Amino acid sequence: MSTPQSDFAPLYLHNPQERFSNRADDYAKYRPSYPPAAIDRMLQDLGQLDTLLAADIGAGTGISSRLLADRGVKVWAIEPNAAMRSAAISHPQVEFRVGTAEQTGLSDRSIDLITCFQAFHWFEPKATLQEFHRILKPGGRVALIWNDRDREDAFTGAYSQALRQAVDLRYWERIDRKTSEAEALRLSSLFDRYSTHTFINSHPLDQEGLVGIALSASYVPKTGAEHDQLIQDLQQLYDTWPDRLPDGRVALSYRTVLYLAHAKHPILENFG
Repeated sequence: MSTPQSDFAPLYLHNPQERFSNRADDYAKYRPSYPPAAIDRMLQDLGQLDTLLAADIGAGTGISSRLLADRGVKVWAIEPNAAMRSAAISHPQVEFRVGTAEQTGLSDRSIDLITCFQAFHWFEPKATLQEFHRILKPGGRVALIWNDRDREDAFTGAYSQALRQAVDLRYWERIDRKTSEAEALRLSSLFDRYSTHTFINSHPLDQEGLVGIALSASYVPKTGAEHDQLIQDLQQLYDTWPDRLPDGRVALSYRTVLYLAHAKHPILENFG
């Protein structure tokens, strides 16, 4: 029997490797992509893209891995969850590997770029950053990125409120603060040249997609009274929302936040 977890336990103690197993299909179908400008920025000044090797850590169903691969980058998609790997769409430039953020299984100083799309908050930060530093080439880059719902947008705010009524507030509060986990990267002595960048992102959805994206979240109940009420609330929200896109769909609005840093290395520091 597992030890009961504190209400204040970090997210990485809440079974991150398995908690998406029954949500992989919804994740693959309904999760938003990321703005092209954000991908441009994380790849900026890294050199010839078709010679780069990236490790996409916590790759999930490969949404982010394929964005990098479409630019010509070779990607090791590191994902511990078998259901998520099975739901991924194949890409010739993406190879999935079993591993975790803390133990990727990749070779020392082999990677040009490490990315974590919507995932870093599920990792133990100290061990993860040590592992990232080990596998990065000297001066290699880390990119942490999240799609944060824009609560100032009226529809997105209403959607968020419907979710909040249905979920365990312990998880809601942590997920709501997930980008604060990037502070570990800023404070780490292993990395420097830290910077942040924000982009606007819109995710159009039909009614099925609106329900599906909610059910892809690990903290949303899959059964029970709260689940049934959430489905009803989201369907009503969709049906009654007055401001539609030209094709009749609604859109969730995000602020996509990107955090960048580079691996420090004594050799580079000693020789300038």
